[in-house]
Amino acid sequence: MSGMPNVSPSGPPMAASPLTVAVLEIDEYAAGLGWDKPARLFALVDTAGLRARQPGLPSLAEAATALTPVEQEEIPAGKALDEFLATIAWPDAVVGCALTVERLMLPPSAEASVPEGLDDQQLSAWVARHPDRQEVRMTVGVLRSGARESAVRLRAKDSASEVLTGAGLVPGLADALAATFEA
Repeated sequence: MSGMPNVSPSGPPMAASPLTVAVLEIDEYAAGLGWDKPARLFALVDTAGLRARQPGLPSLAEAATALTPVEQEEIPAGKALDEFLATIAWPDAVVGCALTVERLMLPPSAEASVPEGLDDQQLSAWVARHPDRQEVRMTVGVLRSGARESAVRLRAKDSASEVLTGAGLVPGLADALAATFEA
């Protein structure tokens, strides 16, 4: 076995699951829109099933991916993300969903210095002023089957090769998305 990594020149690892491929596709799409954008919600539909129902969709003829992300209408401004997600009921054709959202994060080294007793708004303001804060875009996808995947892109390292992926990177958001299928 030679030392060649299992990665195509551009794009996700060859052995990536359909959910990983979809999450990275959405991350790439969001990257093309730039930063400082609102959260976006996507339905994940089975490409083969979609093609059978709507054979005239030109973009799908090319699509070799098993899941097709379909962007939903904009998340209402001023509504908390978890409240908004709680209102969603997906039709049966939707096999999963994904969300991309920007956040400020602190490195673990800075978390020890967070003042006690702040409410969410005060905490957000404190993080926003912190010199070590990192702007990140998180893309989290879940399937009805329970599979999860997430991709995290730092604004400071804004390239596809620097995107971190893993099923458990953003557990709270994944839980909230999974709950949209439990209605």
